Amino acid sequence: MRKIRTAIIGCGKGAHLHAPGLKSLPNSEFVACCSSKMERAKAFADQYGLKPYTSVTEMREKSGVEMVCVVTQHPQHAAPTVEAANNGMHVLVEKPLASSLADCDAMIDACKKNNVKLGTICQRRFYAPSQRIRKAIDTGKIGKPVLGSAIMYGWRSPEYYKADHWRGSWKGEGGGVLVNQAPHQLDLLLWYMGEVAELQGYWANLNHPYIEVEDTAVAAVRFKSGALGNIIVSNSQNPAIHCRVAVHGSNGASVGVQTDGGAMFIAGMSTITEPPVNDLWTVPGEEKMLDGWKKEDSEFFKGIDATSFYHTIQIDDFLKAIVENRQPLITGEDGRKTVELFTAIYRSSRVSHAIKFPLATHGDPGDVA
Repeated sequence: MRKIRTAIIGCGKGAHLHAPGLKSLPNSEFVACCSSKMERAKAFADQYGLKPYTSVTEMREKSGVEMVCVVTQHPQHAAPTVEAANNGMHVLVEKPLASSLADCDAMIDACKKNNVKLGTICQRRFYAPSQRIRKAIDTGKIGKPVLGSAIMYGWRSPEYYKADHWRGSWKGEGGGVLVNQAPHQLDLLLWYMGEVAELQGYWANLNHPYIEVEDTAVAAVRFKSGALGNIIVSNSQNPAIHCRVAVHGSNGASVGVQTDGGAMFIAGMSTITEPPVNDLWTVPGEEKMLDGWKKEDSEFFKGIDATSFYHTIQIDDFLKAIVENRQPLITGEDGRKTVELFTAIYRSSRVSHAIKFPLATHGDPGDVA
């Protein structure tokens, strides 16, 4: 079995979600880490037995790294990705791919130019309940998807924003709930419903006056297929309630997944407390399967560390894509679609009218500040 020399760029809280997979997977030889601050890189390296660096290029030259996970702050995803690609390294980027379309395009172009793989973390696609919905769509069990929804009622406390200096600012975080918490649900909505034709959206800061960015956003969506959709994502419900994505079909059947329930996961600060489950299933002849699936998924959840398990599955796919010379299951282009979606909400709110797709690559979420 071929071993790929792997590393992490960015040694903050999120890096600890990637490290278990890089350390345990048979295709991975986890050898290095890189941070802008050597003190942080050394502390992370000591924990996992790695070589620490402050330069991506030096890391490649001295440790022979072939694949990296980028886990920096959202507006800082592009620079290390481009540098890694220019040094011949494959790159898997934590969500979102970037906080601007211009950065997405720079990353995608650099990886194409250097013939390396680019992927973005969307680990909720690998949840069994999420997979059931995709299979139901692919096999025609709901007819054609005609109506979709992504709803997130979450909460972020003052302590959350105080935990890191960059949180809650356009410059440091790149945006609010749309950029940091909602990309998972937005990705699932796009995975199920397809490409967007136009969107009208709004954002607001409802009860977090001490941050610059939005804590709530809504949108109405028309997809290229003619299907419709709605988006409601918020960090303003204390305590958090749930995150759900649902799809309704042309034959009247509906399917849905609750990706997150109760208190929302915060990397390095909390754990995932409730299992993902299908919370809606009216496929003819399968209506009674819901209880069985919930029991099955709940039992499975008890036997894993959900904070890193699904990251590991996606990292495994990315490493196999390198070995097999194929595209990863979730590509950089997939990640760009989510960035395009939340960028359209920001722009629509600014100009107070619908935004047609594809979007021009200019401006970024911070323009709304």
